[in-house]
Amino acid sequence: MLFVFILFGLGALVFLAYYNFWRFTRAPFLPRILMYHNTSKELPSGMNISPELLEKQIQYLIKKQYTFLKISDLPNFTKPARHVVLTFDDGFAGNYTYLFELLKKYEVSATIYLTPDIQGVEALTPSQIKEMQASGFVEFGAHTMTHINLTKVDNDTAKKEIIQSKKAVEKLIGVVCQAFAYPYGRYNEEHVKMVKNAGFTTAVTTKKAIAAFDNSNPYILPRLSISGCINMIQFYLILSRGRYKL
Repeated sequence: MLFVFILFGLGALVFLAYYNFWRFTRAPFLPRILMYHNTSKELPSGMNISPELLEKQIQYLIKKQYTFLKISDLPNFTKPARHVVLTFDDGFAGNYTYLFELLKKYEVSATIYLTPDIQGVEALTPSQIKEMQASGFVEFGAHTMTHINLTKVDNDTAKKEIIQSKKAVEKLIGVVCQAFAYPYGRYNEEHVKMVKNAGFTTAVTTKKAIAAFDNSNPYILPRLSISGCINMIQFYLILSRGRYKL
């Protein structure tokens, strides 16, 4: 009997470790900035979500009456309403093939952070970027030129990567690029200053948190990482509590 109780206790601990119902729920009207990367038919992973699961998540957000924003809408959004920002890092080609179709189908928006000189991945083409920009459903931000870890290079190199990525993205989309994302979520105070001085109005990190938008410092915005391997219960926990597991 003692052995059964021990097994039950261990099972309960494992369940609560992966389903954090015990965490306090966050206020519903705080922004939820969700971080994705690719969406494709490839094997789901931390970096890739299937189009089917992404569609279920969008449907859930619509059902719960979330307002879908682009990241640059956040500074001026003052309605007492649930709101969410879908962000996608790097500029994978799957964001055109699958994500773009879902955005048009449900008439919702997203922000994609481009890395113009990224290597080793199938990236969005200039014509795809222009089409997505013209649709009004997508905002494009910058993610440095080469997806470099800013904390691993000198300040001159970091500044060059930040400024040149803004110019490169603006050349692709034909409008001002206002949004920035720190590659790997790595940055320091100098990099925040560089992003601000370059003319960006917001910058996102990889810090997992749900927090009120801070107009005094919109350059260290937290995001909620969405793995392609989670289920809808875990997605609910992320939205309500900021994370689903320890």
